[in-house]
Amino acid sequence: MNAQQLLQQARLTCQKSGARLTTAREQVFLLLAENDGAIGAYDLLEKLQTVEPGAKPATVYRALDFLAAQGFVHKIESINSFLLCDHFSECNHPVQLLICDNCGNVEEIQSNNLDLALRAMADASGFSINKQVVEAHGKCKTCQ
Repeated sequence: MNAQQLLQQARLTCQKSGARLTTAREQVFLLLAENDGAIGAYDLLEKLQTVEPGAKPATVYRALDFLAAQGFVHKIESINSFLLCDHFSECNHPVQLLICDNCGNVEEIQSNNLDLALRAMADASGFSINKQVVEAHGKCKTCQ
C-alpha cells in the first residue's frame, strides 16, 4: 500500500472512532509512511519543516502521541524512534520488532506463539497485559 492509500485508511479509521486527524497529524503520518523504516522525532521535525517551516518539536511529539494512540505508529523505546504500522486496522495487536544494531533496520513481525506464551506467563503471575511491545536486537540478514 502506498502512503496516500495508508493515509486514506487512517482517515477512515479516525472517522469511525471519532478521532480528529488534523493537518499536522496527517503531515507527520505521511512523512512516516514515505520513510523507509524507523525514524526519530527530530528527523521527522526536520522533514516536516521543509513543508511547514514554523513546525516545532511539540507539533511532532503531539502528532506522534496521537498516531501511537490510534495504533498507526509504534514507538521503539530502545532506539527512541517511531515506525509506521502498515496493518493498523488490526487494532491492539501485539508488537514484535527485530532491530538491527548494525544498519538500524527495523522489521515488524507477528508471532502468535510468542504472544500466547507471554500472555500465559503473565496470567500465571496474575498480571494483565494492556500493551505488548517486544524489541529484539541483533543483526539482520544483510549485515550478518
